[in-house]
Amino acid sequence: MALLEVRDLSVSFHTPDGVVEAVRGLSYDVERGKTLAIVGESGSGKSVSTQTITGLTRGAQISGSALFNGNELLGASASTLQKVRGAQIGMIFQDPLSSLHPYYTVGWQIVEMIRAHRKETSKKAARARAAELLGLVGIPRASQRIDDFPHQFSGGMRQRVMIAMAMALDPALLIADEPTTALDVTVQAQVLEVMRTLQQEFDTAIILITHDLGVVAEMSDDVVVMYAGTVMEKAPRRTLFYLSHNPYTKGLLASLPARGGRRGRLTPILGTPPSLIDPSERCPFAPRCPSAFDRCWHERPRLDPVSHDAEHTSACWLPHDVAGGLDDPVPARGGSPVDVNPAPETQEESA
Repeated sequence: MALLEVRDLSVSFHTPDGVVEAVRGLSYDVERGKTLAIVGESGSGKSVSTQTITGLTRGAQISGSALFNGNELLGASASTLQKVRGAQIGMIFQDPLSSLHPYYTVGWQIVEMIRAHRKETSKKAARARAAELLGLVGIPRASQRIDDFPHQFSGGMRQRVMIAMAMALDPALLIADEPTTALDVTVQAQVLEVMRTLQQEFDTAIILITHDLGVVAEMSDDVVVMYAGTVMEKAPRRTLFYLSHNPYTKGLLASLPARGGRRGRLTPILGTPPSLIDPSERCPFAPRCPSAFDRCWHERPRLDPVSHDAEHTSACWLPHDVAGGLDDPVPARGGSPVDVNPAPETQEESA
């Protein structure tokens, strides 16, 4: 059994304009010590899906299942979810400045989080743990800076504080929602290295929500590609980059800047994402897809295996016995290629 098993998750919101179907039929597994990346354009449902699992989408209409360590999270009581959040599932939000309270020191906030879940822990012991965590994530002079306020830290340091707080109780699962957004390239590398080190030390599972495919190539084991609230493709990282099937995934990969060290005009995905209010029963990507044909406009495709590989599925009406992705290295942060392992040998090459 996987650490987290999400099955057929659907989330919708009632608005004055109609019902917004933010997530439709999302399913995935996350294993201990592994990283699952969820990628897609803004508004595709990435953040809503993880917030729903942890009970942070109040007022939403929710269906499906989310088993964490064998326990159902969807529909669980508020008190149960409060015990899970922080202690068993750590969360890193996109903007650390708005996530940290400006009126309290970072040390006080970490101490309060620890004691909220472990009331038997003394303030002295919790403070010592907070200083240890700040040092572990690479904040210099941690024993002194523990008494600083959030505004006294840089953006990268505040993100490290959020990581320290999320990892304070050694959670089994860490949800990182755009942890490197608005950080410069050097700081991004440092933050990702901290996450990787903590994962190796504590065997933590990570759900990484990001727009940066360079980060995905560097950090993830498996990838879920979302569009308009639905899953378009799921695959191991190496397969997704070299043998992608779905036209939307191919569009994301083609839009990367400076592929293979070549510079030139970007290749955008033309058009705009569809409205999530009363979506039609067609492929959601059909209006923007260069390969769309009649069936795409009248019937929603299922997630079916590609080339008989159960770990690689794609929601597309194109033939599933053919796949192909990038021939070039994937640009990382700053444009340097990331090694996602060489493409697998063909039958002719291995003969």
